[in-house]
Amino acid sequence: MNGITARTAGPSVRDDGDDDEVVTSHVGPGPVAERAGRAAEQPVVRSRRRLSADGAVVRYGGPLAVLVVVLGLWYFVSYAVLDPSRRFLLPAPHVVVTDGLFGPSISSMVEALGRTATVALTGLAIAFVIGVVWAIIMSQEKWAERSLFPYAVVLQCIPILALVPLIGFWFGFGFTARVFVCVLIALFPIVSNTLFGLKSVDPGLRRLFTLHHAGRLTVLRKLEAPAALPALFEGLRVAAGLSVVGAIVGDFFFKQGEPGIGILIDTFRARLQSPELFASIILASLLGVAVFLVFGLLSRRVVGRWYNPEDAR
Repeated sequence: MNGITARTAGPSVRDDGDDDEVVTSHVGPGPVAERAGRAAEQPVVRSRRRLSADGAVVRYGGPLAVLVVVLGLWYFVSYAVLDPSRRFLLPAPHVVVTDGLFGPSISSMVEALGRTATVALTGLAIAFVIGVVWAIIMSQEKWAERSLFPYAVVLQCIPILALVPLIGFWFGFGFTARVFVCVLIALFPIVSNTLFGLKSVDPGLRRLFTLHHAGRLTVLRKLEAPAALPALFEGLRVAAGLSVVGAIVGDFFFKQGEPGIGILIDTFRARLQSPELFASIILASLLGVAVFLVFGLLSRRVVGRWYNPEDAR
């Protein structure tokens, strides 16, 4: 049987991906067209060029658009909703910038922010050591996990404000008490994430180590610890923000020693200094965001070459 081919007349169709449209190509005169009695039309759908989620427009345009909306609502409430006599309750953003961030109190706010950062990082470091050791102990034996993990949950569920009197009695009302509050708040994310990472090892790899008669320390060092690094860094990112919150909470209740940003926030509130109050809140928020971003960058440097969370979706 002889093969029959149909030749197309006219220019070929290109798919440049610009639009989502249908282009038809007509089959020219030939044996197939003559037997069919008409020209065959074959629709070709051009692919749509989608906007990448990693593009600069999505990465920076979205947050900037939200910021513009928030500032617009802020101005609207300040000038259209509040009376001029009550405008001090919500000063306009430019007033916060000029009178707060660039006002005479900025030097004291920066110094207080440095003290709060010292307390938060010290508490985070202690929580990291305790949390990792705690998680490793629970990952080695099932009975250890069942015995110790409920207390980690209880520690997370206890209101910090209920422990403030005890913390003051035990550690005083200075630097040590503030660090202890940070440890209590930041401990659970590190424990839970590290334990999850240690237990998320591929069972096939675990059996492979067993076949080679690897010791428990070897399995922990060469298999479980590398597998737990992504989850550990995620826990650190969460705990870093919580440690900043703990440092500010400690400032509110342990008002002794050198003041942190929490003490300044309470002072500005008592004096009705709204621009300085909003400026100190913004600085405290920026501290938490900065610590979160630093640990995110550290996570990408350590595990980013071999672990991509997008690939796990």
